[in-house]
Amino acid sequence: MEYSINTLDDFNYKGKVTLCRLDLNSPYDRDKNVLKDTARIEAAIPTIKELSDKGAKLVLLSHQGGDLEYENYVSTKLHSVVLSNLLGKAVQFIDDVCGPAARDAISNLAEGEILLLDNVRYMAEELTLFEAKLKLSAAAQAKTLIVSKLAPLANLYVCDAFAAAHRDQPTLVGFEQLLPSAMGRLFEKEYGVLSKIMSSPGKPSIFLLGGAKIEDAFDMMPTVLSTDTADKILLTGLLAQVFLLAKGIELGSHSKDIIYAKKLDIFIEKAKDLLSNFNKKIILPSDFAYSDKGRTEVDVSSLPLLNFAISDIGSKTIKLYEEELSAAKTIFVNGPAGVFEKLDTELGTKELWSYIAKSLAFSVIGGGDSITAVNKYNLASSFSYICTGGGAMVRFLSGEELPVVKALKESANKFKEKS
Repeated sequence: MEYSINTLDDFNYKGKVTLCRLDLNSPYDRDKNVLKDTARIEAAIPTIKELSDKGAKLVLLSHQGGDLEYENYVSTKLHSVVLSNLLGKAVQFIDDVCGPAARDAISNLAEGEILLLDNVRYMAEELTLFEAKLKLSAAAQAKTLIVSKLAPLANLYVCDAFAAAHRDQPTLVGFEQLLPSAMGRLFEKEYGVLSKIMSSPGKPSIFLLGGAKIEDAFDMMPTVLSTDTADKILLTGLLAQVFLLAKGIELGSHSKDIIYAKKLDIFIEKAKDLLSNFNKKIILPSDFAYSDKGRTEVDVSSLPLLNFAISDIGSKTIKLYEEELSAAKTIFVNGPAGVFEKLDTELGTKELWSYIAKSLAFSVIGGGDSITAVNKYNLASSFSYICTGGGAMVRFLSGEELPVVKALKESANKFKEKS
């Protein structure tokens, strides 16, 4: 047992139905019906292989997209094909989550066989809105439909979804209430690395935050700023745009419409509070870029944009941020600086991350889109550590005990007898 949590070494899996919650959530191209990046699936392979090799009747659960990233919301059937290819072994798939067909398939598993259930987010109780509105206790989540249907069929539960460890959802915290539970190899590695980093980060510590999923950043920023865990925070992406709106700077209707369509306007008041309390520690872009038959840059002082949406930071901001990063001993990165998938608007992400990759600072980067960008620029070997979970990493850095970590600790204490 490590960190008061069971590991894979603490149980005998031979012949045992083992529910394994993974985070296989991947960028998805809806037009081509393909997964654009499989880094998270690849990271899950060691745990899956070990459990199967040890004779588990292995049932895999994962989400793919959801109410906060509906563009990635799709069945996990594609993931079963990728898993089969990576493992060199068939991974069965069933287009059911916890209904009669899924339960029957689980009951018919033989030792070493692997079954992937369909996207758990097809269950309303697994959606973020369900989590945010109801705020159920772990005990209450153990009584939800998906847990109450699947737990009686299982002997053990393994969570290898560190990327989702900040989520408080039934398949992440409910099974631990009913089954002896352990963390998988990826979870063990990522939790251990971040724990060691946070015990004594090199100073100054610079956070570079961006991307489109910004809600976790607002949970984390007050803590890391007030405790000096972060000496400075450099903002990019939609996160930076929300802060500019908080300062009363008009971005232009196209950019503003994107923020309101994603319901990110609810963070404007929080941004105002952070700027009021930590203005000198929060660095905002001085210019942006947009695509108009090629890359075009505009100073913040020349906003709003009339006919285009902001889609990257500008060259002046890149230079400013590189100067800030030059003195850093620790750098945490979460979220791309712009729309890095397109040639016109990838400069901010490409330049800043290439700069960090050459830095002597201890650099940690996390999140699905962040990993996709790292792989695009072939920088994976140049970062000190790559964490599959952006949101979990950000929440962990706030000093908050992650819901899944808490649930796994409670399970280890509750089920002290090893199988």
